[in-house]
Amino acid sequence: QVQLVESGGGLVQAGGSLRLSCAASERTFNNYAMGWFRQAPKKEREFVATISWSGGSTYYSDSVKGRFTISRDNAKNTVYLQMNSLKPEDTAVYYCAAGRWSNDDSKAYNYWGQGTQVTVSS
Repeated sequence: QVQLVESGGGLVQAGGSLRLSCAASERTFNNYAMGWFRQAPKKEREFVATISWSGGSTYYSDSVKGRFTISRDNAKNTVYLQMNSLKPEDTAVYYCAAGRWSNDDSKAYNYWGQGTQVTVSS
């Protein structure tokens, strides 16, 4: 069982930056691909970014490409999401997830964190 804990959310003005962190309890963290998803009020959960177990491969949704960067530090069992040039439409609860394969489909992930709120004011 992998436990994931997100942190780093908060309130930021449009154009600002935040860095989210997701710490995993599992010592075999480097066996898992990691993903970030988000869910805005009254909307379905959507894919944001994913990174392979080694960190050598990343993939982003079109809505965040060029603004967000996913990375991981396997020595610290942590995955990050650097968010720059934030827009009000980025406001959502952000979730990290762990799965066997890097994927943009939420069904591919077995473990989920509790989420962290990101609010971008205009």
